[in-house]
Amino acid sequence: MRAFLSSSVGVACAAALVLPLSVPSGAAAAPQDARTGTAVPGSTESLPLVPLGSERSFGVATEQGLPQRDVQPFSLVGVVWDDADAELHGSVQVRSRSAETGDWSGWQDIETHNAEHGADLGTSERDSGTVRGSTAPLWVGASDGVQVRVQADDGPDAGPARAPLPRGLSLELVDPGEAPEQLPVTEADASRGQTVATDSDSDSDAATKPNTPNAATKPNTANTGTAAKPYTAPRPKIISRKGWGANEKLREKRLGYTKTVKAAFVHHSATGNNYTCKQAPSVIRGIYRYHVTSSGWRDIGYNFAIDKCGNIYEGRAGGVTKPVMGAHTLGFNTNSTGIAVLGSYSTTNPPAAVTTAVAKLSAWKLGLHGINPRGKVTLTSAGGNKYAKGKKVSMNAVSGHRDGFVTDCPGNKLYSKLGTIRVSAAKYQGRS
Repeated sequence: MRAFLSSSVGVACAAALVLPLSVPSGAAAAPQDARTGTAVPGSTESLPLVPLGSERSFGVATEQGLPQRDVQPFSLVGVVWDDADAELHGSVQVRSRSAETGDWSGWQDIETHNAEHGADLGTSERDSGTVRGSTAPLWVGASDGVQVRVQADDGPDAGPARAPLPRGLSLELVDPGEAPEQLPVTEADASRGQTVATDSDSDSDAATKPNTPNAATKPNTANTGTAAKPYTAPRPKIISRKGWGANEKLREKRLGYTKTVKAAFVHHSATGNNYTCKQAPSVIRGIYRYHVTSSGWRDIGYNFAIDKCGNIYEGRAGGVTKPVMGAHTLGFNTNSTGIAVLGSYSTTNPPAAVTTAVAKLSAWKLGLHGINPRGKVTLTSAGGNKYAKGKKVSMNAVSGHRDGFVTDCPGNKLYSKLGTIRVSAAKYQGRS
């Protein structure tokens, strides 16, 4: 469904600097389902950034943004640019106006997220021609006004002139929409050789509602269909894509798999911690739409997500028991699974419910493939900024994103918990 990639709308002109601006009439149209002609719930408004001030480096603006303006409702925001291989060396900050109170927030930082997530180089997903460079998305809650500024880095390593910003910068305002009604797989889908992930063919759990901290839950007794192996762990409850409201018409229908799962890479989504666990499905729908519609990915990049109450969610389609190829750790998506904790954990400690959920999920998923969570595995790099393509790397079976790529992810506070998570995961497998 790459045709759904948001196109830049609006025209950058002097009028764009007048305050306030009315809601743009050129917002990106919501994609439609080819079978029914109905709109996919949610929307993405794409606004090209304009130069701010007069400072330029070699004729290219080193500061861009948008002044305060009215926009259509959104809850998640990010910045994208044309070339997926171009890096944004600088800062991205945003202010938003609450749709409920009308108050403006202070400036919030958006993680620049340079190329560290995404499909591996040389894969069909990466080479599709639709992938764009992107920051991490930031969850701001229901909003109807926005202001953004992007400044090129002028630190000591920038040289005598600041590096130019990537071309084609645009602000992406994502409304995750309500959970859509799922359509069944049709004979036409099967005849085209395309697979739509449903509860039956994706091996998902039945749709369930996420927990609040004190909510009681029923244990999941679903059969994984995987032969028993030594040191396997119980399957934790996993909220299916249907459970968090994934609209299967948005993603590509093709499913991608790798041979096995040797390692679990732990991430934080860097979307901020300003969400409730009741809102977590909306946060995931927002990330899903941002990854597909704004960034041009095949599907949401992570294989699993975990909210701050410890609820576990199915991520990329293809089956939670299967070795689904994700787009989470550039260079090491093969033979691995990606687990994203919703939030930012550079300076905030993850709740105990989060570390417990990561341990249980890692123990179960790695146990399906006979992997000891406390052990080491060897992975082959597909290329990145830390390991050259083809290099064989020994890693912990439960690693942080930064172990495979030069990045702050999953944040210092979450990364420091990985040792404890490995020990707990091994115990869940029955290892001493």
